[in-house]
Amino acid sequence: MGSTRPLGKKLRLAKALKQNRRVPLFVMLKTKGRVKSHPKMRHWRRCKLKR
Repeated sequence: MGSTRPLGKKLRLAKALKQNRRVPLFVMLKTKGRVKSHPKMRHWRRCKLKR
């Protein structure tokens, strides 16, 4: 990421990057496979962030 972006935008993009992870394996094992995905998963091309 370039250094010319504003700090607020960088922080928002970093937060979105950290949120966009899969459900941990121990959660899948604990729930016996019922929980496999979460509704906040976002594909970089299909669903864009708001500003």
